[in-house]
Amino acid sequence: MIPSKHRATYAILALAIGGFAIGTTEFVTMGLLPQIAAGTGVSIATAGHYVSAYALGVVVGAPLIAVVAARVPRKGLLMGLMAFFAVAHLAILAANSYATVMGARFLAGIPHGAFFGIGSVVAASLVPHERRTAAVAMILGGLAVSNVVGVPVATVLGQRVSWHAPYVAVGLIAALTVLAIATWMPHQPANGEESMRTELRALRRPQVWLALLIGTVGFGGMFAMYSYITPTMTDLAGLDERYIPWVLAAYGIGMVAGMVLSGRVARYGILRGIIASLGLIAALLAVFGPAAHVLWLAVVMVFLLGLVPSILVPLLQTRLMDVAHEGQSLAAALNHSTLNTANALGAWLGSVVLTLGWGYGAPSLVGAVLAVLGVGVAVLSAVLERRTRTAVRGEQELVAA
Repeated sequence: MIPSKHRATYAILALAIGGFAIGTTEFVTMGLLPQIAAGTGVSIATAGHYVSAYALGVVVGAPLIAVVAARVPRKGLLMGLMAFFAVAHLAILAANSYATVMGARFLAGIPHGAFFGIGSVVAASLVPHERRTAAVAMILGGLAVSNVVGVPVATVLGQRVSWHAPYVAVGLIAALTVLAIATWMPHQPANGEESMRTELRALRRPQVWLALLIGTVGFGGMFAMYSYITPTMTDLAGLDERYIPWVLAAYGIGMVAGMVLSGRVARYGILRGIIASLGLIAALLAVFGPAAHVLWLAVVMVFLLGLVPSILVPLLQTRLMDVAHEGQSLAAALNHSTLNTANALGAWLGSVVLTLGWGYGAPSLVGAVLAVLGVGVAVLSAVLERRTRTAVRGEQELVAA
């Protein structure tokens, strides 16, 4: 039974607060990469591994939690995930070396994918069927708003106080999320049909793997560029480091706009929207390097590279939920696992080209290639789906005859 409109809105808002905390911690590392590198005694290229460590925590945690906790009541599980997230962030106070920061960031990433994945399934169940993508976008909207407010403010906090401070602040917001879920979310029992076996059954479907591959390859392009946004803007665009929070805010405003537009794009077809979004991302990344030498143009490009990928994420989330059938919780969690595989892949490939001395314009070119590969996977998925529908239609006509 769908709750009243207001109760559903508050429940989704509680999840969006968690999305705000997650978005802040995921992206603030990129804004503070020089400070964290200096604080832990490593190069900026090596500090990019901290981005990858968090992403790998998501990759490991998302499917593991979704499967093992398949029969755990959703409300309690979401509260537990945010409580773990809070503790992992407060533990950053004890981290000052490369090894300890890598460990802390890995642990902090573990609840990320499961929270968004299970939260998306819960949000979709609270609204009418035609509003599923919009409900998912509301949760991810917390992540988008974090890039307008949370990341810039946390970056300033890290620059002026300590690079530890933003992570502690995120831990406190996560604790607030636990209270919000406890207060606003209706009881969410696990579906009686859910089990480890039924969740894993979704992995037998080729379209699930294709959707995951779209996210892994296609979205890696954006992270190849964004992981090194601070040195790119200071070195290529000549921007003073103190103005980096404004660039991050421009990215966040683009994300918010993308989340708002995502539900409208979905009306024209989920897979069609995915293909169009990836194609545009590839084009933007291909010209980002030369554009970054002109400050105002670089900021416009950053805004657009916040907007277009943010249209893509809810579409991918809905696509996975549609093709997974009985394994929606695992599939939805795996979406964030694959996006963070893309995060780790993009950050690593960016560090490779930087280590080779290709300059800060090179990571976006790597990203453009990845986005083009994502388009190819999405087109393959569309072709196979069309063939399957044609075959099923033919069998139905034979039976009818």
